[in-house]
Amino acid sequence: MSTCDADHALEALSLLDTVDLAGLNAEAELQTRVDRKYLVPLSDLAGVIDALPAGTRVLDLGGERSLRYASQYFDTPRLDSYFGAVHGRRRRFKVRARSYLDSGGAFLEVKTRGARSATVKERVPVSLDATADALDDDAVSYATELLTDAGIPGAAGLATALVPVLVTRYRRTTLLLPASDDSGPSRGTIDTELLWLTGTGEGGRMLRLPNRVIVETKSGQRAGALDRELWRRGHRPATVSKYGTGMAALHPSLPSNRWNRVLARHFARASISAVSATKPTDLDAGAAALRRREARRALASAR
Repeated sequence: MSTCDADHALEALSLLDTVDLAGLNAEAELQTRVDRKYLVPLSDLAGVIDALPAGTRVLDLGGERSLRYASQYFDTPRLDSYFGAVHGRRRRFKVRARSYLDSGGAFLEVKTRGARSATVKERVPVSLDATADALDDDAVSYATELLTDAGIPGAAGLATALVPVLVTRYRRTTLLLPASDDSGPSRGTIDTELLWLTGTGEGGRMLRLPNRVIVETKSGQRAGALDRELWRRGHRPATVSKYGTGMAALHPSLPSNRWNRVLARHFARASISAVSATKPTDLDAGAAALRRREARRALASAR
């Protein structure tokens, strides 16, 4: 990552007023919304933030404005989730354990798209974090129920076969943008320090994308201020999925037509390195066994 570009972005964010989580949800809950994703060079980020309208605020949780996230994605050995996404299948699913590393919270999330093309995301709190390497019986039952409700073919067999295939890790900053004359308040997230990890031991590989950030906007039917500023600077919405695009970049033999443009434009110079068999990388894998035991207890009590 360019230290200079990162410092400029941090300085721009430090000048914004803050909002807490309750205030963010109260002002821009946006249950019905349009989501757009952008892959933006880190060098452009400070200029984008500087140009946002007066009254833009940044989410502050316990004095932190840039919060660490980690997600462990699960798929079947046949990669049913991946192939459902890359081929745009009508009924598809995604399962992940998402950890909020600074706040300590974690959720098992199941996202499905059913017959009516409506995307539904359900989640249950757990102690499971991004380094967990299995779903226990309660988690499998939870996933089976949601996949079945969404009409995913072979739901029971799919949930039972789920294994960990990819870890993502990043820092997220959340913005609250004020209403304008023609649009209501909107939200945006900025993900930096993007990292993907697949495999374990000598077969593991790590991908870093230090000079890019993922910006996601959430607005009503009209585009918000963050969208418009990105458009003014020549950035257009991109088809990008942390799971799908990361898998395609780390496994070039997989079909990737859905993300070919993004891969060619933004991932061509990504840093990919082997993972040492003796060093668990910076994903804090050393405490995985303890967290797995905690996860089983937490999920059992949550259901």
